[in-house]
Amino acid sequence: MNLPKLVHIKQRFIQNKIQNLELHIKEELKQNLPPLPKDYSIAITVGSRGISNRVLIVKTVVHYLKEMGCKPFIIGAMGSHGGGTAEGQMDVLNSLGYSEEVIGCPIVTSDEVVEVGKTKNGFMIYCDRYAWEANGIIVMNRVKLHTAFRGLNESGLLKMITVGLGKTKGANQLHRQGPANMSETLREVGGAFLQTGKVVAGIAIVENSFDETAHLEVIRPDEIIKKEQELLKIANSYFPRIPIENLDVLVIKTMGKNYSGTGMDTNVIGRKKIFGTPEPEKPSYQRIVVLDLDDASHGNATGIGLADITTDRLYQKIDKQKTYLNCLTSTYVQRGMIPLVMPTDKEAIEAAIQSLGMNHPESIRMAVIENTLELEHLYISENLVNEIKGKADIQSSPIEIPFSEDGTLNLSISVH
Repeated sequence: MNLPKLVHIKQRFIQNKIQNLELHIKEELKQNLPPLPKDYSIAITVGSRGISNRVLIVKTVVHYLKEMGCKPFIIGAMGSHGGGTAEGQMDVLNSLGYSEEVIGCPIVTSDEVVEVGKTKNGFMIYCDRYAWEANGIIVMNRVKLHTAFRGLNESGLLKMITVGLGKTKGANQLHRQGPANMSETLREVGGAFLQTGKVVAGIAIVENSFDETAHLEVIRPDEIIKKEQELLKIANSYFPRIPIENLDVLVIKTMGKNYSGTGMDTNVIGRKKIFGTPEPEKPSYQRIVVLDLDDASHGNATGIGLADITTDRLYQKIDKQKTYLNCLTSTYVQRGMIPLVMPTDKEAIEAAIQSLGMNHPESIRMAVIENTLELEHLYISENLVNEIKGKADIQSSPIEIPFSEDGTLNLSISVH
């Protein structure tokens, strides 16, 4: 099969990041974290996402709390991820670089929740047992677009409260409301939790298009809902996208929970796969091929159903128990369905092109990305070069798609 030649391009993103992050965090804590009694136990929420500078951020907060005389500890707060078990969630945290030796405080994971109240509309308010038994909670999370719904509040501190601290029960309750009602439910459940007085502060992180820490704010509990809405707008302005909205074939080298809750960010690929919810009009990619599952995802291949074709290499890495639990909890079972499985990368890409029935495969509109989080660098077919003028810079002359003898895509995509 005649395949299109590819050109390496580098996108032009806004460069804005916090230069001295440790100093910035300390100043934010000094200004916005109220004085806490000595020996206060403080639970700090840590999720399953590959947040940039995550270890430095948590270490700095832990050290600051210790200097106040408090007793901080990390609580695994990630809904049903890690198979929904204490052991699985500890594995996720360890793989992300969190350890008691590095962080400087205990790390606790649990699948137990307590019911701490009920909202005006009858939603249960759940909280991780160990976090609720602490004197206070610092809710920390990245603020960004959600992969299933739009609203005033999406992924952020309210979601960490509702889903992260709520574990599988909290996640299931939220997702049962459907995409149209999830943002409002987050505000109701998260807001009611804030009213308990257990949260002493929130730490909201916004990353730029280079996956760097652009904003970090320590927020007082009564300001969390409104401030998160403001930060979501900022996050949207940074959100990295593929510079071409219409493709015949999009090849994603690696997917995983460390890149997105759906393995591949739905806002990047233009697919949601939620029954009864219309798909976005743009971007529009006729065939999506995903080649591998990142080891940091621990076999959780939630989102594999967003692809059309995959490889046997990825398929063999799938932990069905973890993947199915995640999909059943979210209620989005289509996202766990297995696409066509091909023996090699080469055969997967060729199958995608063949399925389009085009007479001249070399004219295919194609892009190859590393994952849906890191999009500064990517490859596009040479027939698309004119369409990216003003948005990206060409980094190479056209090359044949390189495959090794066993059919593995041998394309190195330089990432920031």
